[in-house]
Amino acid sequence: MSPSIEEPTVEIRGPGTLSRIVDVDALRAVALLFILIVNIAYFASGYSFQLIPDPAHDSWSDHSVRWLVEMFLAMKAYLLFSFLFGYSFTLQLDSAARRGVDFAPRFRRRLAGLFVLGILHAVLLFQGDILTTYALLGLVLLAMRRVSVGTALRTAVLVTCGIGFVLALAATAGTQLVTDPATALAAGQRSTEALQGGLGSVIAEHVRQLPAMFGALLVQGPLALSAFLFGYAAGRRRLLTNVAGNRQLLRRVQRVGYPVGLAGGVIFASGGGTANLTGVTAGVLTAPLLAAAYAATLLQFFQTDRGRRVVAVLAPAGRMSLSNYLGQSVLCVLVFTGVGLGLAGTVAPPVVVLIAVAIYGVQVALSAAWMARFRYGPMEWLLRAWTEQQWPRLRAAGPA
Repeated sequence: MSPSIEEPTVEIRGPGTLSRIVDVDALRAVALLFILIVNIAYFASGYSFQLIPDPAHDSWSDHSVRWLVEMFLAMKAYLLFSFLFGYSFTLQLDSAARRGVDFAPRFRRRLAGLFVLGILHAVLLFQGDILTTYALLGLVLLAMRRVSVGTALRTAVLVTCGIGFVLALAATAGTQLVTDPATALAAGQRSTEALQGGLGSVIAEHVRQLPAMFGALLVQGPLALSAFLFGYAAGRRRLLTNVAGNRQLLRRVQRVGYPVGLAGGVIFASGGGTANLTGVTAGVLTAPLLAAAYAATLLQFFQTDRGRRVVAVLAPAGRMSLSNYLGQSVLCVLVFTGVGLGLAGTVAPPVVVLIAVAIYGVQVALSAAWMARFRYGPMEWLLRAWTEQQWPRLRAAGPA
């Protein structure tokens, strides 16, 4: 439920490199929108964490919006972020090697910083945090930093198929994720009321929900690791820095990813999303393909004249993805919980999605203004200071 949190990939040099780096930033910014549309439902109603829809919003349009989000974005958005985490990891490795820097200690400090931020985020803002998972899985990625591209790809496929196989066995055995709908409804009502309370009530609810989130991460974690490794393999081959040279590969990804991924998305959404193990199994096995197809399509679009204009607008938001990810949670807390407007449980899904788009628009505008003046986003700057054990220069260089 969270983004790829990377240093800006400005270390690469060469003809045409700047536009390619900006393309990756723009891709990360698109993923920010996708993840917000998925995550905002968990702020808008306490029923979402109980894996059931809010009974107060039961119209055709409510069900349609939930179904569309589950089909096109749920289980796909965070995989795109995770892929970019793995891709940027290789760029950081190469940058450290060129500068003669010992990469491992710095990266471990970075992961420790992410872990602390994730704990604070989960308790104070959003129990669906994934920064802590990224921090732990990052240690695995660091340990595998010298494996070949083939080994990374085989491991990613095996992990994905393995978790899919386990889930399929559980589904065949009749395992139910929502064993008692009446109990789930009652829990959803209590959770919604807690979110409508003040800061203490909201924090208490987050802490109460954390054990359930650990169970969800048993699926989300391995899939994120697989996406890390796919990104690592793509980074080793510099797939995203040579879109024109890899156009055939990208089109093959589209030809396979869209039909298979959309078919799996239909099964996932029609089965009740994360509440149904059969649907979750289909999602696990097909969501990576659909996320890859999205990335392939966006990268090719970014090479067009219109795409370049879109990239220029979105890239600043992608450069400060950690700040924007945490900022999304702050804004959602202010809109939906009793800390702010207290709208939890009162807003229908179509309006919730519109609120997500509005929040994203504000972030895109603020990101452009911020990055015009500063080298890093505020949270990126703090994380970099911790990583390097010194205060880096924040303000961007002025005109010569």
